[in-house]
Amino acid sequence: MSRSNESVSQGSKAGSDFLQLDLGRAPLGGRTEWLAGRLRAAIADGTLPVGTRLPASRVLAAELGVSRGLVTEAYQRLAETGQVAGRGRGGTVVVAAPPPAPAAPVRTPDRGGLVDALRAVPCRIDLSPGVPDLTAFPRTAWLQAERRVLGGLTAADFGYGNPQGAPALREAVAGWLARNRGIRADPDEVVIVAGVAQALALLAVVLREDGVRRIAVEDPGSLGARQQLEYGRLETAPVRVDAGGLDVAALRESGAAAVLLTPAHQFPTGVVLDGERRRELLGWVAAGGVVIEDDYDAEHRYDRAPVPALKAMLPERVCYAGSVSKLLAPALRLGWVLAPERYRDAVVQAKRYADLGNAVLAQLVLADLMDSGELERHLRFVRRRHRRRRDAMLRAIAARLPGARVHGAAAGLHLMVTFDEDRFEDTALASAALGLGVKAHPLSWHRLGPGPPGLILGYAAGPAGEIEEGVAVFGEALGTLRRKVFSPGRQPPARSRVVRG
Repeated sequence: MSRSNESVSQGSKAGSDFLQLDLGRAPLGGRTEWLAGRLRAAIADGTLPVGTRLPASRVLAAELGVSRGLVTEAYQRLAETGQVAGRGRGGTVVVAAPPPAPAAPVRTPDRGGLVDALRAVPCRIDLSPGVPDLTAFPRTAWLQAERRVLGGLTAADFGYGNPQGAPALREAVAGWLARNRGIRADPDEVVIVAGVAQALALLAVVLREDGVRRIAVEDPGSLGARQQLEYGRLETAPVRVDAGGLDVAALRESGAAAVLLTPAHQFPTGVVLDGERRRELLGWVAAGGVVIEDDYDAEHRYDRAPVPALKAMLPERVCYAGSVSKLLAPALRLGWVLAPERYRDAVVQAKRYADLGNAVLAQLVLADLMDSGELERHLRFVRRRHRRRRDAMLRAIAARLPGARVHGAAAGLHLMVTFDEDRFEDTALASAALGLGVKAHPLSWHRLGPGPPGLILGYAAGPAGEIEEGVAVFGEALGTLRRKVFSPGRQPPARSRVVRG
């Protein structure tokens, strides 16, 4: 027996039939990770059980028409995670099968904890929405600012801070909002909080004390935001969102005394609350309604001019919340809330009893970055990078997800994708992709009313190669689902469409 024949015998699977590998499915620039991913998935699902000898690298490379180095590198990645091992003349052998990745949780009426559960699942490629490019965090600028801050602190500065927030940061935030969002606010109006999540939790407490029991939320809208309000014992009333943003007529019909909006870049559709809806909202507010404005993704825009914040139009009826989670990093847990005067003392009191205030040192460092102009320089840098990654995702969707309709491409850190056919569950699609190591949110998680299946795909966190491979995995999973549900001779839509929000 020749060495070549020997290398593919005794349980190995070689040649072009090996795992039905089709190099045409591999994203350009990501073939190594694609091959490693196919092998990893086959080991996890038992297609390549422990003891299986993989084809010799030169044999598989020849059959696929790639360099031997590419196959060798893919094998090495599996070896580094302990799934295969080299046995000398015995070749490369599967030695361990990891437990299969948990499927995406099934949609249930009570969907509490779904996002947290998915966040904890390991994966190869994370296309979850709401995750910025964490590799772009300005470490050098942060360290320099931290040294400047520490050099100017006295011993007394290390004591308990003001629960409302460090005066330096409140002043810096007021300046940031004036320059970037058109909001004119006094520093005394600013309350520093641990991100928008805490802002919603505090406002829920304050609104309940003011007699509010029912708050309207956008549908579709953020599952996490809705859960924060419900945990604060507010009843949430879904109000539909269309191409103009929240339907204000439906808001009136809901009977809610307050509403949570993402008007600058609605999550997840990406639409902007248009001028007519804003005028209608003025009338609703004049009748006593209260608005919570989550200024989600307002700075991350590519193909449109900035949209004024509602707070700039209705300063005394809007509770405004923002943060640096999408601009710098969620781990900082730094945000702010501007409440109307009637609620301000109550918000500060709720913050005091929640945690006595945010950590002071991080507040002072952020204030330095804002005052020095470093944060705006960082914004310009990541905006260029995010735009390139968005364009990569749009190209990948056009190539890999036939029939997909793309929404909200003009701004933000994610795209919403919907499919006209409704003969499969988007949770099944997300689960199938997760089984292949790629994460994203099914649209139905963030929707209470009926609607077509869809996905929410984040593009900010990873390079173009990962984005292309991740979308290709979803295309593969979608093809499998469609083959199961479409009868012979009936084909799903062949082209994707982009709706720029």
